[in-house]
Amino acid sequence: MSRRVKRKFSHPKDDPISASPPIPPRIVSPAPINDAGTSIRPPPPSPYVDWTSLPDDTVVHLFSLLSYRDRASLSSTCRAWRSLSASPSLWRSLDLRPHSLSPASAASLSARCTHLRRLRLRGHASLSAAVALRAADLLEISVDSCRALTDAVLSVAAARHERLRCLQIGPEPCDRVTPDAVRAVALCCPDLRRLRLSGVRDVDAATVSALSEHCRDLSEVGFFDCPSLEGPALGSVTSLRFVSISGARGIKWGPTAQAWCKLPNLIAVDVSRTNVTAGAVSRLMSSSSSPNLKAVVAIDCPVLENEWGPSGSSSSTCKGRILLAVFNDVLKGISSLSSVDMKNPDNGRDPFFGWRASPSVAADRTVDDVMMWLEWVLSYSLFKIAESNPLVLNEFWLKQGAALLLSLMGSSQEEVQERAATGIATFVVIDDESAIIDSSRAEAVLEEGGVRKLLDLARSAREGIQSEAAKAIANLSVNAKVAKTVAEEGGIGILADLAKSMNRLVAEEVAGGLWNLSVGEEHKGAIAEAGGVKALVDLIFKWPSGGEGVLERAAGALANLAADDKCSMEVALTGGVHALVMLARSCKNERVQEQAARALANLAAHGDSNSNNAAVGQEAGALEALVQLTCSQDEGVRQEAAGALWNLSFDDKNREAIAAAGGVEALVTLAQTCTTASHGLQERAAEEVRRSFGGSQEVQEDDACEHVLWRLEWDTRFFRHSTLDFEDVHETAAGALWNLAFNPGNALRIVEEGGVPALVHLCSSSASKMARFMAALALAYMFDGRMDEVALIGPSSGGRSKTVNLDGARRMALKHIEAFVHTFLDPQAFSVAAASSAPAFLAQIAELARIQEAGHLRCSGAEIGRFVAMIRNPSSILRACAVFALLQFTIPGGRHAMHHACLLQNVGAARVLRAAAASATAPIEAKIFARIVLRNLEHHQLESSL
Repeated sequence: MSRRVKRKFSHPKDDPISASPPIPPRIVSPAPINDAGTSIRPPPPSPYVDWTSLPDDTVVHLFSLLSYRDRASLSSTCRAWRSLSASPSLWRSLDLRPHSLSPASAASLSARCTHLRRLRLRGHASLSAAVALRAADLLEISVDSCRALTDAVLSVAAARHERLRCLQIGPEPCDRVTPDAVRAVALCCPDLRRLRLSGVRDVDAATVSALSEHCRDLSEVGFFDCPSLEGPALGSVTSLRFVSISGARGIKWGPTAQAWCKLPNLIAVDVSRTNVTAGAVSRLMSSSSSPNLKAVVAIDCPVLENEWGPSGSSSSTCKGRILLAVFNDVLKGISSLSSVDMKNPDNGRDPFFGWRASPSVAADRTVDDVMMWLEWVLSYSLFKIAESNPLVLNEFWLKQGAALLLSLMGSSQEEVQERAATGIATFVVIDDESAIIDSSRAEAVLEEGGVRKLLDLARSAREGIQSEAAKAIANLSVNAKVAKTVAEEGGIGILADLAKSMNRLVAEEVAGGLWNLSVGEEHKGAIAEAGGVKALVDLIFKWPSGGEGVLERAAGALANLAADDKCSMEVALTGGVHALVMLARSCKNERVQEQAARALANLAAHGDSNSNNAAVGQEAGALEALVQLTCSQDEGVRQEAAGALWNLSFDDKNREAIAAAGGVEALVTLAQTCTTASHGLQERAAEEVRRSFGGSQEVQEDDACEHVLWRLEWDTRFFRHSTLDFEDVHETAAGALWNLAFNPGNALRIVEEGGVPALVHLCSSSASKMARFMAALALAYMFDGRMDEVALIGPSSGGRSKTVNLDGARRMALKHIEAFVHTFLDPQAFSVAAASSAPAFLAQIAELARIQEAGHLRCSGAEIGRFVAMIRNPSSILRACAVFALLQFTIPGGRHAMHHACLLQNVGAARVLRAAAASATAPIEAKIFARIVLRNLEHHQLESSL
């Protein structure tokens, strides 16, 4: 017996990206004539292109479009390219975030960093090592993931780069940085013009004073998510043009607004995610001391929104100044700053499009500065809001937020592009663990043309942008409509190409995208055609360690693809069996183990249509690894490993090998464990209900009552999900033991290992009909008489003597098999059917006895033959069980009903069934069930003749 493919979720679409362009017509000139009067044939064109003969400028331009890794590879092609790869224009900007910069690697790069101007890093260790680059003329440093950043590292970095004009650290909070380090930056970097810091705990007046005193050209400060910020002190930095304190909740807004109104050069202010008051905003908007002020950004400011609410739209402009808040039309406000006509259909809903498309002139430099700053602060705030995901902003996301994020993806600033894509990837997610997304938000992105924009972004040469765009595509693709659009727009081919990336972050997000897309049946073939299967298998070999995220997602995608018969063959042909077994054997990460086991289970589920079942069983160490995983502490790993053993045990050779690898003992233990856990779950549920209602005490207060009801609802949902998980484990354990029990030696080993009580418990107590059914069939295999001959020879467990009471075990098993079959009996219906041969009565009984999911089970000829032989067994209980099983396997509409009917005809079962139906000594249920099976066979015979 083989079970259905686990979690099985096409015609492929054309890929417009990879389609070849039309070939223009070739004009053939007459061949020249020589003195002899014959034409001179030119030599045939060489099939090879000499890339080294390209002009130097062209090569340098091509290098600028490549990742650093690809540049390094190409620079080793020849001496000329090695020289060109060191061109100063290629080393003015360096993004080392995908890599961990060590002092040794920094020293090796130092010779090329003489002209380095812009540096992007990840982690405090990389910032510490950056001093070894010896980039004395560095103008800009941007660092993220710096939670562990200390004063010492920041101070040294500032001291070694005195010409620094821009320092940006975040968005993760650097809560270990003190005001001393910020003052050191001010002292060491007098040319500083832009300072953006996240999460610095204390920014006091002395710190701001140091910035004002030493950094005379400081035009922009951003103190993001700083809990203790002296807002009024910023009024002393008269050079400031742009101020952002997004996320700073402890501001005293009266004195702060008063101080800021005196900044003569102030152009724009960002107070998003703060408790700014309507009075403070009004004061800023109406101040005459800041004549250049153009915009106040106040996204997600609860106090302001409560004070002004929807009527705040009347306060959105004042003296030509724009307020951008959730209760206003933000898109329209941004467009008015740049004088972009939003009614122009070319601009659509993109407030930045017209500004980006128009050529810049000297008079527009202030507008350009404002728009660039707006892009940055909006991308930051929207990303942070998406992380916290307050429900009150759901309408904002649907009406404006999605369009804003998509507009920001078109920015020329890489950081803005990345953060906007990350914001889209984040704001659609409701539950990351369960992969649940908000369909309305996903479809809002779809309606704004977001899929095409994200795919264009994914084709960027910048790996950081590739990674974030792939993440957004992956999350959105959980929605079926978005997934369909991704496929139609050529996204599968783009992701398959990106899967070849040597960047771990890109590979991880791309694998996640293919995993989500592979859920849809219609996309599996397209993924295989685009080379996605091979790309996923290659990822497993490429990241054998240190890339658990890549491995989990690649294995999960392969598991979904393996559910399809054709794709499962592609997985095997590309080395997928070996790769998955390698993960099951060597990877210690439980999430990876679970997906690898699920993939192997799905590969083994096609035993009737391809050879993958045998191939998995023959792979060295596969069965031993799966047996070992059934002992995992993680329930999901145990379940998937047992499911793989269940499917593999359909093959006779695999049954013997599984038993030899200790599979019988492991599966019996699993069955025992899950029955114990079920009791514990029931007891915990009862205890939680008692605790929630507090015994017999009445709940007096409405709030307390609401809390109790909420808690009970949550507990009920949790226990329902947990019960479903246990049911799945019950089915898996019972199904695997059923398959293994087909072999009499294995059956005896199951008895010796204490499997009878476990199966009896599943047969009588499991909430899953399927688990009870398969446990009953396993017990029937064990006690239909074939095991008795093996038992006479001696114990089966490797020579170990185990005393078992076979008679007692047999009586226990038969008693519970009989009780199981009787749960499907309706005495009145059986009495009427016994007295009448009308088909309607038989159809009624068949419907009452039907186990819906049993139609997915597929038995071999040997198994069907064994049930037919069991109809002649002296035990009336086993006879009734056998015909009950055949009824399940032949009910019209079952997935393999026709297959089972043909097998029954091949072994002459009709004669045996007629004898059982007419037997005077057979129990009534056996006779009625036999008549129903005969009727099913007639139905299938008639159907096959049509």
